Amino acid sequence: MARNTQRRDSTRDRIVKVAADLLRDQGPAAVTTRRVAHEAGLQPPALYRLFQDKDDLLDAAAEHVFAEHVAGKQTTAPSGDPVEDLRAGWNMQISFGLANPYVYGLLLDPARARDTPAQVQGVRILAERVHRIAAAGRLRVSEERAVNLIRSAGVGTVHTLLTLPPEQSDPHLADAAFDAVARAILVDEPAVPTRDPAAVVAAFRTLLPELPALSRAEAALLDEWLRRGEG
Repeated sequence: MARNTQRRDSTRDRIVKVAADLLRDQGPAAVTTRRVAHEAGLQPPALYRLFQDKDDLLDAAAEHVFAEHVAGKQTTAPSGDPVEDLRAGWNMQISFGLANPYVYGLLLDPARARDTPAQVQGVRILAERVHRIAAAGRLRVSEERAVNLIRSAGVGTVHTLLTLPPEQSDPHLADAAFDAVARAILVDEPAVPTRDPAAVVAAFRTLLPELPALSRAEAALLDEWLRRGEG
């Protein structure tokens, strides 16, 4: 039984890698069951024993490519500047989208939208970077709002750059978009400025798990009150 499962997983991995290469290089139209089966050294019926249909195979291929990208993010060690770490992550995400337009399009297709493991992990990495900024007293909005602003701006930037005619391409658009988001979510001072209550609240929320005098329920209640104050 274990050997059969191992063989099945190995076959699935081989199919997904072939489909991922075709998707990355030539787009969804190239990912036909006949072609994928041929290049994987299998008969087409073998694919249908592992995938419901072509859409299921495309989803697995897109997830495979994105998972490799997220794994690369995880190997990047934090520096001493959380804002620069955020910028580096932004640049990696923009570069991935521009280099993988077919994959990016599938991941963002509303008709196929779902939280895959790689997407969930990608958001978690972003949230961790935002949390470090909040802990440094640099965040003027809630961590949740900062994450959502960064994600929405990143998606819009990639989509715009991919759809602009070549003669209108703007090589500095991604940097300008990041700077605009940074102005919206960050305070200028490296320490918490007393004149900015939102920054104080955002920084204090990062300390709640470390306050030993509060029970879990009390910390959750205080966090709810603080979120209301962030507006």
